[in-house]
Amino acid sequence: MSYKDLYHERLLDYFHHPRKKGTLEQPDFSSGVHNPSCGDSVLLQGVVNSGVLVTCRFQSQGCVISSAAASLLAEKAEGKTVEEIGAYTPQTMLDLVGLSLGPTRIRCALLALEALQTGIVAKKTMENL
Repeated sequence: MSYKDLYHERLLDYFHHPRKKGTLEQPDFSSGVHNPSCGDSVLLQGVVNSGVLVTCRFQSQGCVISSAAASLLAEKAEGKTVEEIGAYTPQTMLDLVGLSLGPTRIRCALLALEALQTGIVAKKTMENL
């Protein structure tokens, strides 16, 4: 079995058996992103305590890549500091997904990152008001 096949299986597993999927009753932030070109949407919610994302949940609707990426990111980000999450890059998501993606599909992998970082920034902004 090739590495590409292993990553494909991993994404399908995260799509069919998502980790961290759900909603939070009282999130500190809730941030969603919609990609109108393909119809994918991702919502990330979190609870931040002392600068650490202690709980992260997601909801998604769309393709395997966007849904699996949201699950992978929520799992990776939980327990990390706001600064660590703010330093995540598109390459962070590509590494999580583990596949080479074309320009159209890369947007699918980045939706969750955009939602999470937007939510974290909004949370920090509200704390500084």
